[in-house]
Amino acid sequence: MMPSAEATLAWSEDVATLALLQDRELTPALLAELKLIGFPGNLGMVPGGERPRQVVAAMRQVVAALPDAPDTAFMDDLAADFAAIYLTGALDVSPSESFWLSDDHLVCQEAMFDMRGLYAANGLTIPDWRIRPDDHLVYQLQFLAWRLERIAIGKAADNAITARDNWLSLAMLLDHHLLRWLPDFASRVSMRCDSGFYAALVLLTDAWCGQLRDLIALHLGEPRPSKDEIEATLRSHHLDEVKSEPIRFMPGIGGPSW
Repeated sequence: MMPSAEATLAWSEDVATLALLQDRELTPALLAELKLIGFPGNLGMVPGGERPRQVVAAMRQVVAALPDAPDTAFMDDLAADFAAIYLTGALDVSPSESFWLSDDHLVCQEAMFDMRGLYAANGLTIPDWRIRPDDHLVYQLQFLAWRLERIAIGKAADNAITARDNWLSLAMLLDHHLLRWLPDFASRVSMRCDSGFYAALVLLTDAWCGQLRDLIALHLGEPRPSKDEIEATLRSHHLDEVKSEPIRFMPGIGGPSW
């Protein structure tokens, strides 16, 4: 049985919130709102299991300990950590998929173009890839939220496909993109950043996305593939794409000698 529309919409709101908190610098008003709603206890899906529960508890403690009236120094420290994680690469991490999947840890590589193609297939584009590339964490979370909302309200790109196909597609999106690199990103950021807030937030984001994938597997009745199985599938797809490309000859090089 597939998840209900109500649950799916709640999950969409969850991941949209996680994206918002990593999209821009925090403000005193936003911190006050987080305390008021008891974040992350307000989430529609609170990750379970021993390790995820520890992450949720850590996030809850960090939020509860936030000052009611944060001073300039407190906000400046959070802003510096935000910049180090999401803007400058000062922690030797990147919030973009390409960095984690390319051999030389480069950005704007194949993963960026893959995500751009997925957005385009759904009628979406990003504002400016030079400022924030298509495979950035925030865009991937926003796209996940958008896909969940489309499923919830029954407006998938192709209305002829079944609900199961929608969830299979979402599982593939997580397997082939976000969950290939988010665990490493979250682990490294949590160990290197200065603020407890962002350390807990990135771990919560990883735990939440992993829980979503586990729930999809449960509803589909299909086990979640291992990392090795996913990599083997992607290598096979890549080889198929290479084989399907027509042979081209560069000017001056000459054609086949038969």
